[in-house]
Amino acid sequence: MIRQFWASTRGNFALATAIAMVPLMLAVAGAVDLVGTSDDAAQLQNSLDAAGLAVGTKYQPEMSAGDMRQFGQMFFAANMSAADAQEYSGSVDAFQVTASGDPSAYTISLSSSISRPAFISGAPAWQAIRSASVEIKPGAQACVLALDPHADNAVDLQGSTNVAMDGCVIAANSDAADAVNRGGSAIVSAGCVSTVGATAGLTPPNATLSCGAPQENQYASFDPLANVTPPAYGFCQTMPNGKTVTLSPGTYCDKTWSGKITLDPGVYILRGVTIKPGGNGSLIGQGVTIFLMEGSQLYINANEQVNLSPPTSGPYAGITIFQDHGNTSALTLNGGAGSVVSGFIYAPDATITYTGNSDMNAQGSCLRVVGNIVQMTGTSAVKADCAAELGNREMYAGRVIKLVK
Repeated sequence: MIRQFWASTRGNFALATAIAMVPLMLAVAGAVDLVGTSDDAAQLQNSLDAAGLAVGTKYQPEMSAGDMRQFGQMFFAANMSAADAQEYSGSVDAFQVTASGDPSAYTISLSSSISRPAFISGAPAWQAIRSASVEIKPGAQACVLALDPHADNAVDLQGSTNVAMDGCVIAANSDAADAVNRGGSAIVSAGCVSTVGATAGLTPPNATLSCGAPQENQYASFDPLANVTPPAYGFCQTMPNGKTVTLSPGTYCDKTWSGKITLDPGVYILRGVTIKPGGNGSLIGQGVTIFLMEGSQLYINANEQVNLSPPTSGPYAGITIFQDHGNTSALTLNGGAGSVVSGFIYAPDATITYTGNSDMNAQGSCLRVVGNIVQMTGTSAVKADCAAELGNREMYAGRVIKLVK
């Protein structure tokens, strides 16, 4: 009987067809899974690219990993929302973003995965893993930068101001309609003006820009000293008596500095100190870095002389005054005749008021001013090419963002 069954040719076509349908159906199911996974992977890649570009517009070195992931995840999730609910949830949970690099170039790296259920029930899910990379490079060289993201008149040029910054950019991270404002009889010449928001009063003949017109609605500029860590405190040194003193580098605490003060080259850490030379007083120091910590304040009035320059090597090369984050004490430099200041003047959470004079204008100063808000009056000239004087420390306006992977 069995031999007759195998020898029979009746129904062989149907049997052969049934057997052949098994691999055929598997192939069809595989093709469906492959096409579906390919579409999902493309959506995953596009979502990562969009999130990377979004992070690139807002990234600052001081952003925490959690804040950066939360910001990027918001854009990633919005672009992935068309995916199946289960796939969407898994991809958002798998989203990762990291940053690396230095002020010359930062890289934002992103990755995620998507899991697509197989067409055949019980078969393993199809996986797709994708990544993206965005490169952020700085824009043109800047000499003045206001960091406040929303302030009106973040950079304010008023009164009888005459500021020459040829080859250098004035920048503001504020999105206000008057982020950089020129008023009164102020005259300014610069390589350009770059703002996240807009500008006011920067038209000829009172404003001359090599770039032709202010560059508005730009990406925010990087904080050039965001990665600088102040030195550890030492023992509080004794302040000498008298109105004319020469100080050695070190830590000084809870005093008011007045009179004629000369600083030997080195690093000065001030804790709760007020520098206020007073009438005909002075603050003189070459190759010095002054850290204003714990509410320390610097106030130089118009009848006082200030002559400061930074070290040109070492960890604090190019930095003359560094006011710590969180210190909101106003920093005022209204030096009288004979005053010359160079190097970075940095107060990220405070207003810097800077008044130049004819001596600064005649010599041209390697000055870089970075404050929460910057107010400039008087006459001053700022040089653009200062690599040697600033120990190769630079500051840039805006940023260029490029998708590289």
